[in-house]
Amino acid sequence: MPKNREQDVCEVKSVDKAKVMAVKKSMPSDRDMHNLSEIFSVLADPARTKIIYALSKEELCVCDIANILGNSISAVSHQLRILRNMRLVKFRKEAKRVYYSLDDRHINRLFNEGLKHVRE
Repeated sequence: MPKNREQDVCEVKSVDKAKVMAVKKSMPSDRDMHNLSEIFSVLADPARTKIIYALSKEELCVCDIANILGNSISAVSHQLRILRNMRLVKFRKEAKRVYYSLDDRHINRLFNEGLKHVRE
């Protein structure tokens, strides 16, 4: 084998038709895969992942989140809008304050699993 040949590819071409068919049959729709990739894309921003982490611990108002991150209220509001549009966070209004929390338990699990992965 030539020295410059990659070691991480098969040396022979063969297809396990049963495995391929099983995976193709279980493959989510293109729309679902697109939506999932958008979620991961949104979570690729460190400011947004910090917001998700903070909200996994406590329901917080925009001012609290801005203080935790050391960012302006305007910058945090922009990030929260992106997270809200992806249905990762939700808000509720109480008098003159707006409180944010994670949209549902799936977001918390997704975040915690990702965090475990990078820590191992």
